Amino acid sequence: MKTPLASWPAALRARLAAPERDRTYHPFSAMVRKELSDHIRSWRTNILLLIVGLTCIASIYAVLNGLDRNAELDDTVKQFLFLRLFTATDGTIPSFITFVGFLGPLLGIGMGFDAIQNERGRGTLSRTLAQPVPRDYIINAKFVAALAIVGTLFVAMGFLVMALGILMTGIPPTPEQFARMFLFLLASVVYVAFWLNLSILFSVRMRSAATSALSGLGLWIFFVLFYPILVNVVVGALSPPTEYEAATWTQWLLRASPNALFQEATSTLLVPEMRTISGFLTMEQAVGAIPAPLPLGQSLLLVWPQMTALVAGTLICFGISYLGFMRQEIRAR
Repeated sequence: MKTPLASWPAALRARLAAPERDRTYHPFSAMVRKELSDHIRSWRTNILLLIVGLTCIASIYAVLNGLDRNAELDDTVKQFLFLRLFTATDGTIPSFITFVGFLGPLLGIGMGFDAIQNERGRGTLSRTLAQPVPRDYIINAKFVAALAIVGTLFVAMGFLVMALGILMTGIPPTPEQFARMFLFLLASVVYVAFWLNLSILFSVRMRSAATSALSGLGLWIFFVLFYPILVNVVVGALSPPTEYEAATWTQWLLRASPNALFQEATSTLLVPEMRTISGFLTMEQAVGAIPAPLPLGQSLLLVWPQMTALVAGTLICFGISYLGFMRQEIRAR
């Protein structure tokens, strides 16, 4: 039995009776809705989302075909089958985690490199600031809307992987596997958010959208291609006395790269057999070690520094861009 409309509060009845265009929203909510609408109707954003989605789905399909050909699976593979979907590869297509680490920065840079220049170039930024709206609503709404798009994409891909895995293997994920997958998706969103905030920072500080995009892409290429080479050259010049010290120095220097932090954190979360992030075990660690997967809590303890560094880098980039935008002089054209 439906509740009579006359018994509802007058304010609620007036709001529901008003047309959609006449309903009022909080200014920040309206800005977020506007940014979401711009991203959804943007060809650039849709193409980037399509590229990330299709490449990741292709890697999952290749892994599932490989598992289907190999009907006999050992107990270890069956135990962590859903996690293998993200890390395994059949040799023809890179793994899911590799695609996310490679294409995630492009997605963040593509969604944020012209966040401010676009508004400034069209002349809408000065008109928006002329309204009784706090200035920080603008940059906050741009970040929240882009992050909502990225989060929705990764959550959808995660559940799609789960559905494909259940349909093709008939093995449901355990609660621990589901938690590890969720933490992996959360780490991926934080990783993309770092590059998103970095591109917004370039958008705030630079007057040209092309310069902002090239700066973000140049930094991404440096960390992906040239920074590992530079680290190897530096470690080779220092000539550590032992191989263990050389590997330790290399690992610590590589951790200045967000790509290395993401790979270490996600690999540890998705591969429970990893008992240490470093490539070498000391004698104290080797003695009494049990060749068994780590529980989720122990894996979280291993990746806590990497995740903290990624979150800190994201917040630092956003804080610098926030302060720069709040102090920036914006004039009407």
